[in-house]
Amino acid sequence: MMRLLDRLEETLIASLIAAATGLIFVSVVQRYSLGLLADGVAFFRGHDMPELSAMMRSAYLGLREFNLVWAQELCIILFVWMAKFGAAYGVRTGIHVGIDVLINKLDERKRGFFILLGLGAGALFTGIIATLGGNFVWHMAQTSAISPDLELPMWLVYLAIPLGSALMCFRFLQVAVIFARTGELPHHDHGHVEGVDTEDEGIDVLGSTFLKSPLTPRDLVEKPKDE
Repeated sequence: MMRLLDRLEETLIASLIAAATGLIFVSVVQRYSLGLLADGVAFFRGHDMPELSAMMRSAYLGLREFNLVWAQELCIILFVWMAKFGAAYGVRTGIHVGIDVLINKLDERKRGFFILLGLGAGALFTGIIATLGGNFVWHMAQTSAISPDLELPMWLVYLAIPLGSALMCFRFLQVAVIFARTGELPHHDHGHVEGVDTEDEGIDVLGSTFLKSPLTPRDLVEKPKDE
């Protein structure tokens, strides 16, 4: 069940990113194409080329039929949904930035206490946002408010707040339970490169792995691992 939820979360985020990126690309291409075609009409008309000017004008009018004035609004909605569910994904994978220098200097018992306290505070906060967001969406659904361009019901747009916050709350609780049982937190290695085996191609220095390269100091490369 958890694997299915993880896969659904990742698929939704990837789909939202792909849809927003594709929509922005098409919208920009259409806008610049209209400008080029309009310039072409004026150019060929000014140089006494009525046939080419008519062709450009026909292409301009045909392309203008595809009205993408709603594209900006839809992109904003897609990015809002992506951000809410992406935040939950960040909690699960440990990619959120955290200032834990002082906490890591504490002994294991105190460190565990403060980590659980932080996770509990995150769950409480996102749970409150999910509850208030759900109440807001419920009352919004009783109105006839719609978005300006797409004319979507506004409660559908704001539904990202309770759903995303509820999932984020669940992820905080999930991480807290796993940490309480195993003492492990999700961690994302920002220096990891997919397809590169750092165990074979790197050297361990002060607990960090550096890839061998011509810029790596010779004394680090030749230093035995047991020192």
